[in-house]
Amino acid sequence: MISFVRIDDRMIHGQTVTRWALEYPCDGIIAVNDVAASNPVLKSAYKGAAPDKKIFVWTMDHFLQNQEKVLKSKTRYFLITKNPLDMKHILVDEHFVPSDVKRVIVGPCNDRPGTVKLGNNQSITQEEAQAFEDITKAGYTVEFALLKETSIGEWPKFRGQFDVH
Repeated sequence: MISFVRIDDRMIHGQTVTRWALEYPCDGIIAVNDVAASNPVLKSAYKGAAPDKKIFVWTMDHFLQNQEKVLKSKTRYFLITKNPLDMKHILVDEHFVPSDVKRVIVGPCNDRPGTVKLGNNQSITQEEAQAFEDITKAGYTVEFALLKETSIGEWPKFRGQFDVH
């Protein structure tokens, strides 16, 4: 089962494991990212970030092939993608329904060329904004929060800064 859904450009790190696991039950983490899953060094580093949890770093294809097993599992997993486009693909394009979770928490998304800064360490592109709009239209609440207590708001607060439809 999925107990928490997050977009975080660092994917698995101490903040995810220690802080968010206090807020939401977690026995393991599934990180979906083709680059990390295909790089043994990155994959090993992510697995080392949470030695007391079951950690999987999967390609998108592998996740899609195993999504039903994940949902039927009694193990409580965090589902994390590195970027909003991958999460949109999972939730909207593939119609994956992550158990009873209807909230997507957006963590760090670094400043990059072509981004609009929403808050501290939270900047997004127009394409990512459209992904958030699509995720919201699919029935999810998108919240920008590095940590629960430092939430800067939900997607509707920022929508007007982008040309989304």
